[in-house]
Amino acid sequence: MATWTPEELDRVGRAEELQVSSVRPDGSLRPYVTIWVVRVGDEIFLRSAYGPENGWFRRALASGRGRVRAGGVEKDVTFEQVGAEVRDAVDAAYHEKYDSHGRRIVAMVVGEGQELTTVRIHPSQG
Repeated sequence: MATWTPEELDRVGRAEELQVSSVRPDGSLRPYVTIWVVRVGDEIFLRSAYGPENGWFRRALASGRGRVRAGGVEKDVTFEQVGAEVRDAVDAAYHEKYDSHGRRIVAMVVGEGQELTTVRIHPSQG
């Protein structure tokens, strides 16, 4: 599996927002959706603010592949749904990065049940 370079991790992790697109069955990219992004260690995570039925989230998991843009980095990626094993660390990363926007807004992506909408993104091979 490919990994992020230290510079990519830093740039994507510090970006205020990330644009995410999944791959359609014909190989073309869907329109980008702008969302929040967090870094935990050497990994990048996304969460669906509007639950597991949110369109970008469903399409990303169904496709398994896509492209992201953030902090001047543009990369083909794979999407991996993760769960409770990273919930606390991802919650803490969202609080640290975004609480200045207001805890009510951040509450849309942290807390009980949000692990169901957590996606780890990996750079694609080649």
